[in-house]
Amino acid sequence: MTQIIKISDDDNVAVALASISEGVVLNIGNKSITVGQYIPMGHKIALRDFQEGEMVVKYGAPIGHTTKAIRQGFRVDETNIATNLRGVLDYNYEPCPCPESNVIENYTFNGYKRANGSVGTRNEIWIVPTVGCVNGVATRLASLLNDETRCDGVDAIVAFTHNYGCSQLGDDHNNTRSILRDIILHPNAGGVLVVGLGCENNQPDALREMLGDYDENRIRFLITQQADDEIEVGMNMLRQIYNLARHDRRIAVPISHLKVGLKCGGSDGLSGITANPLLGRFSDLLTAHGGTTVLTEVPEMFGAETLLMNRCNNRDTFNKTVDLINNFKRYFINNSQPVYENPSPGNKAGGISTLEEKSLGCTQKSGRSVVTDVLNYGEILTTHGLNLLSAPGNDLVASTALAAAGCQLVLFTTGRGTPFGTFVPTMKISTNTALASNKPKWIDFNAGTIIDGEQWDSLLDRFVHYVISVASGEWVNNEKNDYREIAFFKSGVTL
Repeated sequence: MTQIIKISDDDNVAVALASISEGVVLNIGNKSITVGQYIPMGHKIALRDFQEGEMVVKYGAPIGHTTKAIRQGFRVDETNIATNLRGVLDYNYEPCPCPESNVIENYTFNGYKRANGSVGTRNEIWIVPTVGCVNGVATRLASLLNDETRCDGVDAIVAFTHNYGCSQLGDDHNNTRSILRDIILHPNAGGVLVVGLGCENNQPDALREMLGDYDENRIRFLITQQADDEIEVGMNMLRQIYNLARHDRRIAVPISHLKVGLKCGGSDGLSGITANPLLGRFSDLLTAHGGTTVLTEVPEMFGAETLLMNRCNNRDTFNKTVDLINNFKRYFINNSQPVYENPSPGNKAGGISTLEEKSLGCTQKSGRSVVTDVLNYGEILTTHGLNLLSAPGNDLVASTALAAAGCQLVLFTTGRGTPFGTFVPTMKISTNTALASNKPKWIDFNAGTIIDGEQWDSLLDRFVHYVISVASGEWVNNEKNDYREIAFFKSGVTL
């Protein structure tokens, strides 16, 4: 097995594909390098001597500057390099041609065609509280319906509890209502019972108006303060919903109906080499077939944003991307927080040293396709192709936002591992084989085989067919473990 990889010809560091002991002699190109200290897997090794203040290049782009001299063969990490990034910037639109992906096969998956034309990858019954005060009622209703039906004819019965819906103002209040609206309308739900209290800020009648034209037989509202026995009334409503949803059947549909969220969390130094590029290749394939992918985690675009801006399909999309980036920077600045307080301790332990390095690896998930649209937080997809979505890097908040935008699946790469899932299937793709072996009840697919010798065409083919099987009903680990959560983006006061 190759011990190191130099990702771009312009790089002056390489990445260890396995842990390397001090004294090992490495051959890279026409050069031999003696390792000066232990290099953990995923960490960077200097390919030449550096003086203080020199640029460190990885992925063919600067990822920071040295803060002290570094000798060839020694580790390059957060102790000896620092970010080059600054605050709000002006940008120029310099469009670059994006390669076209070939449509090789007419892929289909078996999904649930809804009356409005949307397609679900699941047929579940959801109980959605308007406010945290009725979380207990929602949870009890879900449990009772599960006990009564054993989910016969539906994929799952789930209550999505949360802390909000009251004591919120401004954007926070609007964000909560928008995400709840998106969940209620999501095609993975065969039916939804919305459970309200009655006196909350998030008034059920106002939320109902936000839904627009909807199927009143499949989406029902229960206001608990107005019911003599909210459990009895709620169960009667749920039985009616269930008796409709259990007759829904899967049919074959083109993958152009597939909308997929792209997310990474617990990243390591291999994320930008294995799992994230795999998602990029998948994104290119899916969008070439008329499907939709969504990239978010805006703070983890900082330092790689121009790569996305120059792939925008027109100046309007470019301008929206500039606003996406600078508005998130202003969010940090307005809260008196450093814009570049990233990467996390886990990222650093895995070999990621600066935000530029993290961002250049993170954006690998977007492939090389044209950026077709940019969404605000809580907005629902309207444009096929690669979309950008405003949301933070936080795993729960970002994954919820991706699903709320209309994604029927979230593809989640990780080098450190995480068990959670949001309200749609949340597929975990490991960056390395060791993680997949150690956490088989968390990890659904191993992209680390590319380091073990598998070719990209083979890996992508296996991955595409696995995604299709999941879209067609095969459960991923978060579903098997019943790890399903939602979380909202909050920026203001709580009353």
